[in-house]
Amino acid sequence: MRETYESIREWKDDEIKKHTSDTHSLNQFHDKVMRAVFNVSLQKMKEEKGNPPSAYTWFVMGSAGRFEQGVISDQDHGMVYEEEGMDADNYFLALGKEVSLGLHVTGYPYCEGKVMSSNPIWCKSLKAFEKQLFNWMDEVSFESMRYLQIFVDARALAGEEEFITHLKSVIDDCRKKSPKLLKRFMDNIMHIKPSVGPLGQIFTESNGPYQGSLHLKQAAFLPYVNAIRILAVKEGVLAASTLDRIQELSKDAFYKKELSEYKESFTHLLQYRMSNLKRIEEYDDVHYLPIQKLSREEKKEIKTILKNGKKLHHFVQGIIEKGVHK
Repeated sequence: MRETYESIREWKDDEIKKHTSDTHSLNQFHDKVMRAVFNVSLQKMKEEKGNPPSAYTWFVMGSAGRFEQGVISDQDHGMVYEEEGMDADNYFLALGKEVSLGLHVTGYPYCEGKVMSSNPIWCKSLKAFEKQLFNWMDEVSFESMRYLQIFVDARALAGEEEFITHLKSVIDDCRKKSPKLLKRFMDNIMHIKPSVGPLGQIFTESNGPYQGSLHLKQAAFLPYVNAIRILAVKEGVLAASTLDRIQELSKDAFYKKELSEYKESFTHLLQYRMSNLKRIEEYDDVHYLPIQKLSREEKKEIKTILKNGKKLHHFVQGIIEKGVHK
């Protein structure tokens, strides 16, 4: 029987509960689902427009790129291909649109920011993508740095992995030549919304459907993800996941000592999100943790995680401002 987006959706919905015991298992499953969707999309394209005109890479970014997806995750993906010219552009953009549709049907909501291979910004030839990276690194704008940070989390899921390695090395080469690039990365994530008050109270949503809940993504995940990403760029670490980046950075004795506590906190944070999965019904639910349902010990641990996220942010800020880590 031929696979369709609908049959993949049915299989995904039936199987996903078997993979909610830990983040690694869940993300391996997401990879399997997304590859299946891509293969159906590619087969459709082959039947309608023939074989791909050149080698290519389909890659994921965001939480998918970092191997940190929850049960429900929106789309973040792109396409890069070897051949230049209008024919190749048209083919791969059509493929990108088909993949985006397939993922949507399968249960991955469209990205509101249009970070998808259906968007020409994220679907380019290798040479054009390289030029775009240079432009982002040259431009002094919030958007260009945001795009650059999004791409740093790229991870190949189908095709030629070396295209992504090459593009990340382009960023690394520029970082070595221009120390200002790291400061621009840091400037882009300077503001952290306070999550713990001076009396130790956890700041939660004050109204709306998530009143009394902590916004896990904004308050807890992003301080860790953003800070470790910048350290990875600084030290030329090409790994995409936060824990893999910490592991690579920890090969340096200084980072091993400094990051051990933060690694433990981030691991616990991932576990809290997994334990929160039973109540997930909508995409936004995955980002909120109902504080009132936690035990006293759990609240204490969440406070530690939040405080450590802020400490890590300040630690990385100090390193970037000094330009060294020793």
